[in-house]
Amino acid sequence: MPRIITLTLNPAIDKSTTVPGLLAEHKMRCTPPKFEPGGGGINVTRALRKLGGESTAFYLAGGYSGQFFTELLQREGVNAQPLPIAQPTRENLIVVDTATNQQYRFGMDGPQVSEPEWQHALDVLSQQTAVDFLVGSGSLPPGVPTDFYGKLANVAQIIGAKLILDTSGEALRQAVGKGVYLLKPNLRELSALAGVEELELDEIDDAALEIIRRGDSQIIVVSLGAQGALLVSEDVVEHVKALTVKKRSTVGAGDSMVAGMTLALSWGWPLPDVVRYGVACGTAATMNAGTELCRPQDVERLFRKV
Repeated sequence: MPRIITLTLNPAIDKSTTVPGLLAEHKMRCTPPKFEPGGGGINVTRALRKLGGESTAFYLAGGYSGQFFTELLQREGVNAQPLPIAQPTRENLIVVDTATNQQYRFGMDGPQVSEPEWQHALDVLSQQTAVDFLVGSGSLPPGVPTDFYGKLANVAQIIGAKLILDTSGEALRQAVGKGVYLLKPNLRELSALAGVEELELDEIDDAALEIIRRGDSQIIVVSLGAQGALLVSEDVVEHVKALTVKKRSTVGAGDSMVAGMTLALSWGWPLPDVVRYGVACGTAATMNAGTELCRPQDVERLFRKV
Protein backbone atom coordinates (compact mmCIF):
# COMPACT_ATOMS: atom_id res chain seq x y z
CA MET A 1 0.00 0.00 0.00
CA PRO A 2 1.50 3.39 -1.00
CA ARG A 3 2.33 5.59 1.97
CA ILE A 4 0.44 8.89 2.27
CA ILE A 5 1.29 11.73 4.65
CA THR A 6 -0.81 14.84 5.24
CA LEU A 7 0.41 18.06 6.85
CA THR A 8 -1.84 20.58 8.60
CA LEU A 9 -0.27 23.74 9.98
CA ASN A 10 -3.49 25.37 11.17
CA PRO A 11 -5.75 22.61 12.52
CA ALA A 12 -8.90 23.43 14.47
CA ILE A 13 -11.41 21.84 16.79
CA ASP A 14 -14.71 22.26 14.94
CA LYS A 15 -17.59 22.69 17.39
CA SER A 16 -20.96 22.37 15.64
CA THR A 17 -24.48 22.91 16.99
CA THR A 18 -27.96 23.97 15.90
CA VAL A 19 -30.40 26.65 17.07
CA PRO A 20 -34.12 27.04 16.24
CA GLY A 21 -33.51 30.60 15.09
CA LEU A 22 -30.56 33.00 15.04
CA LEU A 23 -31.57 36.24 16.73
CA ALA A 24 -29.42 39.17 17.87
CA GLU A 25 -29.49 40.10 21.57
CA HIS A 26 -31.31 36.88 22.48
CA LYS A 27 -30.11 33.94 24.52
CA MET A 28 -30.41 31.01 22.12
CA ARG A 29 -30.66 27.43 23.30
CA CYS A 30 -28.24 25.24 21.38
CA THR A 31 -28.32 21.51 20.89
CA PRO A 32 -25.47 19.55 22.53
CA PRO A 33 -22.27 20.44 20.65
CA LYS A 34 -20.40 18.01 18.47
CA PHE A 35 -16.61 18.23 18.54
CA GLU A 36 -14.57 17.12 15.54
CA PRO A 37 -10.92 17.55 14.53
CA GLY A 38 -10.67 19.77 11.47
CA GLY A 39 -8.27 21.58 9.15
CA GLY A 40 -7.22 20.86 5.58
CA GLY A 41 -4.84 17.92 5.90
CA ILE A 42 -6.66 16.55 8.94
CA ASN A 43 -9.90 16.33 6.98
CA VAL A 44 -8.04 14.70 4.10
CA THR A 45 -6.71 12.00 6.43
CA ARG A 46 -10.12 11.49 8.06
CA ALA A 47 -11.80 11.17 4.66
CA LEU A 48 -9.10 8.80 3.43
CA ARG A 49 -9.79 6.54 6.40
CA LYS A 50 -13.53 6.61 5.72
CA LEU A 51 -12.81 5.54 2.13
CA GLY A 52 -10.69 2.59 3.24
CA GLY A 53 -7.30 4.23 2.77
CA GLU A 54 -4.54 4.89 5.28
CA SER A 55 -2.41 7.94 5.93
CA THR A 56 -0.51 9.62 8.73
CA ALA A 57 -1.61 13.08 9.79
CA PHE A 58 1.21 15.42 10.84
CA TYR A 59 -0.06 18.63 12.44
CA LEU A 60 0.90 21.44 14.79
CA ALA A 61 -0.73 21.15 18.22
CA GLY A 62 -0.42 23.10 21.46
CA GLY A 63 -2.07 23.74 24.79
CA TYR A 64 -5.11 22.06 26.34
CA SER A 65 -6.98 22.32 23.02
CA GLY A 66 -4.11 20.61 21.21
CA GLN A 67 -4.31 17.70 23.64
CA PHE A 68 -8.07 17.45 23.13
CA PHE A 69 -7.54 17.65 19.35
CA THR A 70 -5.17 14.67 19.46
CA GLU A 71 -7.63 12.79 21.64
CA LEU A 72 -10.39 13.37 19.06
CA LEU A 73 -8.17 11.92 16.34
CA GLN A 74 -7.28 8.91 18.45
CA ARG A 75 -10.99 8.23 19.06
CA GLU A 76 -11.43 7.94 15.30
CA GLY A 77 -8.44 5.64 14.95
CA VAL A 78 -6.46 8.17 12.91
CA ASN A 79 -2.69 7.76 12.67
CA ALA A 80 -1.78 11.01 14.41
CA GLN A 81 1.65 12.64 14.65
CA PRO A 82 1.38 15.93 16.60
CA LEU A 83 4.17 18.47 16.26
CA PRO A 84 4.31 20.53 19.47
CA ILE A 85 3.92 24.31 19.56
CA ALA A 86 3.64 26.67 22.54
CA GLN A 87 0.31 28.35 21.79
CA PRO A 88 -3.05 26.52 21.92
CA THR A 89 -4.69 24.96 18.87
CA ARG A 90 -7.56 27.08 17.55
CA GLU A 91 -11.27 26.33 17.80
CA ASN A 92 -14.01 27.08 15.25
CA LEU A 93 -17.79 27.28 15.64
CA ILE A 94 -20.39 26.07 13.13
CA VAL A 95 -24.04 26.92 13.80
CA VAL A 96 -27.02 25.77 11.75
CA ASP A 97 -30.23 27.77 12.02
CA THR A 98 -32.89 25.05 11.73
CA ALA A 99 -35.60 27.63 10.99
CA THR A 100 -33.92 28.62 7.72
CA ASN A 101 -31.49 25.69 7.25
CA GLN A 102 -28.70 28.24 6.87
CA GLN A 103 -25.22 27.50 8.14
CA TYR A 104 -22.99 30.03 9.89
CA ARG A 105 -19.28 29.34 10.13
CA PHE A 106 -17.10 31.25 12.62
CA GLY A 107 -13.39 30.74 11.98
CA MET A 108 -10.89 31.81 14.63
CA ASP A 109 -7.33 32.97 14.08
CA GLY A 110 -4.67 30.34 14.38
CA PRO A 111 -1.94 30.36 17.04
CA GLN A 112 1.30 32.29 16.62
CA VAL A 113 3.91 29.80 15.39
CA SER A 114 7.61 30.50 15.91
CA GLU A 115 10.32 29.81 13.34
CA PRO A 116 11.81 26.90 15.33
CA GLU A 117 8.32 25.33 15.48
CA TRP A 118 7.53 25.47 11.76
CA GLN A 119 11.12 24.56 10.88
CA HIS A 120 10.79 21.50 13.12
CA ALA A 121 7.83 20.37 11.02
CA LEU A 122 9.97 20.52 7.86
CA ASP A 123 12.83 18.72 9.60
CA VAL A 124 10.57 15.88 10.78
CA LEU A 125 9.04 15.43 7.33
CA SER A 126 12.46 15.45 5.65
CA GLN A 127 13.37 12.40 7.76
CA GLN A 128 10.41 10.32 6.56
CA THR A 129 11.07 7.40 4.24
CA ALA A 130 9.09 5.48 1.62
CA VAL A 131 6.54 8.29 1.20
CA ASP A 132 4.58 8.16 -2.05
CA PHE A 133 2.24 11.14 -1.62
CA LEU A 134 2.60 14.21 0.59
CA VAL A 135 -0.53 16.34 0.93
CA GLY A 136 -0.17 19.94 2.07
CA SER A 137 -3.56 21.45 2.71
CA GLY A 138 -5.01 24.45 4.50
CA SER A 139 -4.11 27.94 5.58
CA LEU A 140 -0.94 29.15 7.25
CA PRO A 141 -1.18 30.32 10.87
CA PRO A 142 0.46 33.58 12.01
CA GLY A 143 4.22 33.37 12.08
CA VAL A 144 4.58 30.83 9.27
CA PRO A 145 6.17 32.41 6.17
CA THR A 146 4.17 32.59 2.95
CA ASP A 147 6.81 30.53 1.15
CA PHE A 148 6.36 27.58 3.54
CA TYR A 149 4.68 25.35 0.97
CA GLY A 150 7.52 26.10 -1.41
CA LYS A 151 9.87 24.79 1.27
CA LEU A 152 7.57 21.78 1.65
CA ALA A 153 7.89 21.13 -2.08
CA ASN A 154 11.65 20.97 -1.64
CA VAL A 155 11.17 18.44 1.18
CA ALA A 156 8.91 16.37 -1.07
CA GLN A 157 11.67 16.22 -3.69
CA ILE A 158 14.22 15.18 -1.07
CA ILE A 159 12.12 12.24 0.17
CA GLY A 160 10.86 11.31 -3.31
CA ALA A 161 7.18 12.05 -2.63
CA LYS A 162 4.59 13.55 -4.98
CA LEU A 163 3.28 16.78 -3.46
CA ILE A 164 -0.46 17.44 -3.67
CA LEU A 165 -1.20 21.02 -2.66
CA ASP A 166 -4.49 22.66 -1.71
CA THR A 167 -4.02 26.18 -0.39
CA SER A 168 -4.65 29.74 -1.51
CA GLY A 169 -3.32 33.26 -1.78
CA GLU A 170 0.36 34.06 -1.52
CA ALA A 171 1.09 30.64 -0.03
CA LEU A 172 -0.14 29.05 -3.26
CA ARG A 173 1.67 31.51 -5.54
CA GLN A 174 5.00 30.95 -3.83
CA ALA A 175 4.68 27.16 -3.96
CA VAL A 176 4.20 26.73 -7.70
CA GLY A 177 7.33 26.00 -9.66
CA LYS A 178 8.94 24.23 -6.71
CA GLY A 179 8.12 20.68 -7.75
CA VAL A 180 4.37 20.39 -7.12
CA TYR A 181 2.74 17.27 -8.55
CA LEU A 182 -0.93 18.29 -8.33
CA LEU A 183 -2.56 21.65 -7.60
CA LYS A 184 -6.25 22.10 -6.73
CA PRO A 185 -7.04 25.79 -7.14
CA ASN A 186 -10.50 27.26 -7.57
CA LEU A 187 -11.22 29.63 -10.45
CA ARG A 188 -10.23 32.74 -8.50
CA GLU A 189 -6.94 31.18 -7.40
CA LEU A 190 -6.14 29.98 -10.91
CA SER A 191 -6.81 33.48 -12.24
CA ALA A 192 -4.29 34.88 -9.76
CA LEU A 193 -1.70 32.28 -10.79
CA ALA A 194 -2.32 33.21 -14.44
CA GLY A 195 -1.80 36.89 -13.61
CA VAL A 196 -5.28 38.07 -14.60
CA GLU A 197 -8.18 39.43 -12.58
CA GLU A 198 -10.73 36.87 -13.74
CA LEU A 199 -10.72 33.98 -16.20
CA GLU A 200 -13.73 33.10 -18.31
CA LEU A 201 -14.75 29.43 -18.35
CA ASP A 202 -13.42 28.94 -21.87
CA GLU A 203 -10.02 30.32 -20.82
CA ILE A 204 -9.40 27.96 -17.91
CA ASP A 205 -7.74 25.11 -19.79
CA ASP A 206 -5.30 27.39 -21.65
CA ALA A 207 -4.34 29.17 -18.43
CA ALA A 208 -3.78 25.87 -16.62
CA LEU A 209 -1.78 24.44 -19.52
CA GLU A 210 0.48 27.47 -19.49
CA ILE A 211 1.21 26.92 -15.80
CA ILE A 212 1.95 23.24 -16.47
CA ARG A 213 4.24 24.03 -19.41
CA ARG A 214 6.17 26.45 -17.22
CA GLY A 215 6.93 23.47 -15.00
CA ASP A 216 4.98 24.86 -12.04
CA SER A 217 2.87 21.71 -11.63
CA GLN A 218 2.31 18.43 -13.45
CA ILE A 219 -1.46 18.27 -12.93
CA ILE A 220 -4.03 20.97 -12.18
CA VAL A 221 -7.56 20.19 -11.05
CA VAL A 222 -9.62 23.38 -11.02
CA SER A 223 -12.49 23.23 -8.53
CA LEU A 224 -15.63 24.73 -10.08
CA GLY A 225 -18.01 24.26 -7.17
CA ALA A 226 -21.44 23.08 -8.29
CA GLN A 227 -20.09 22.77 -11.85
CA GLY A 228 -17.63 20.06 -10.85
CA ALA A 229 -13.96 20.29 -11.77
CA LEU A 230 -11.68 20.71 -14.77
CA LEU A 231 -8.76 18.30 -15.12
CA VAL A 232 -5.75 19.65 -17.00
CA SER A 233 -2.47 17.85 -17.64
CA GLU A 234 -0.02 17.85 -20.51
CA ASP A 235 -2.03 15.08 -22.17
CA VAL A 236 -5.60 15.40 -20.84
CA VAL A 237 -8.17 18.16 -20.57
CA GLU A 238 -11.55 17.06 -19.26
CA HIS A 239 -14.49 18.70 -17.53
CA VAL A 240 -16.00 16.46 -14.84
CA LYS A 241 -19.49 17.64 -13.96
CA ALA A 242 -20.85 17.32 -10.44
CA LEU A 243 -24.24 15.77 -9.71
CA THR A 244 -27.03 17.76 -8.10
CA VAL A 245 -27.71 16.60 -4.53
CA LYS A 246 -29.46 18.01 -1.49
CA LYS A 247 -26.76 19.93 0.36
CA ARG A 248 -26.57 20.02 4.15
CA SER A 249 -23.05 21.37 4.65
CA THR A 250 -20.11 22.45 2.51
CA VAL A 251 -17.56 21.99 5.31
CA GLY A 252 -14.82 19.59 4.22
CA ALA A 253 -16.12 19.12 0.67
CA GLY A 254 -12.86 20.27 -0.89
CA ASP A 255 -10.83 18.17 1.53
CA SER A 256 -12.95 15.11 0.71
CA MET A 257 -12.27 15.76 -2.96
CA VAL A 258 -8.52 15.88 -2.32
CA ALA A 259 -8.74 12.67 -0.29
CA GLY A 260 -10.59 10.88 -3.08
CA MET A 261 -8.10 11.99 -5.72
CA THR A 262 -5.11 11.06 -3.56
CA LEU A 263 -6.51 7.62 -2.87
CA ALA A 264 -7.34 7.02 -6.54
CA LEU A 265 -3.83 8.13 -7.52
CA SER A 266 -2.39 5.66 -5.03
CA TRP A 267 -4.48 2.96 -6.73
CA GLY A 268 -2.91 3.88 -10.07
CA TRP A 269 -6.17 4.94 -11.72
CA PRO A 270 -6.20 6.97 -14.97
CA LEU A 271 -6.39 10.71 -14.35
CA PRO A 272 -9.99 11.18 -15.58
CA ASP A 273 -11.19 8.52 -13.14
CA VAL A 274 -9.08 10.07 -10.39
CA VAL A 275 -10.93 13.37 -10.79
CA ARG A 276 -14.33 11.70 -11.15
CA TYR A 277 -13.75 9.88 -7.88
CA GLY A 278 -12.62 13.12 -6.24
CA VAL A 279 -15.72 14.97 -7.44
CA ALA A 280 -17.91 12.13 -6.15
CA CYS A 281 -16.21 12.40 -2.73
CA GLY A 282 -16.59 16.18 -2.60
CA THR A 283 -20.24 15.99 -3.62
CA ALA A 284 -20.92 13.24 -1.08
CA ALA A 285 -19.49 15.41 1.69
CA THR A 286 -22.07 18.14 1.03
CA MET A 287 -24.87 15.65 1.77
CA ASN A 288 -23.90 15.39 5.45
CA ALA A 289 -24.29 17.84 8.31
CA GLY A 290 -21.43 19.51 10.16
CA THR A 291 -17.96 18.19 9.35
CA GLU A 292 -18.90 14.56 8.85
CA LEU A 293 -17.16 14.53 5.45
CA CYS A 294 -18.05 11.86 2.86
CA ARG A 295 -19.67 8.47 3.40
CA PRO A 296 -18.31 5.56 1.32
CA GLN A 297 -21.75 4.35 0.25
CA ASP A 298 -22.64 7.82 -1.06
CA VAL A 299 -19.30 8.08 -2.85
CA GLU A 300 -19.74 4.76 -4.65
CA ARG A 301 -23.27 5.61 -5.73
CA LEU A 302 -22.28 9.04 -7.01
CA PHE A 303 -19.10 7.79 -8.69
CA ARG A 304 -21.14 5.39 -10.82
CA LYS A 305 -23.19 8.35 -12.03
CA VAL A 306 -20.50 11.00 -12.54
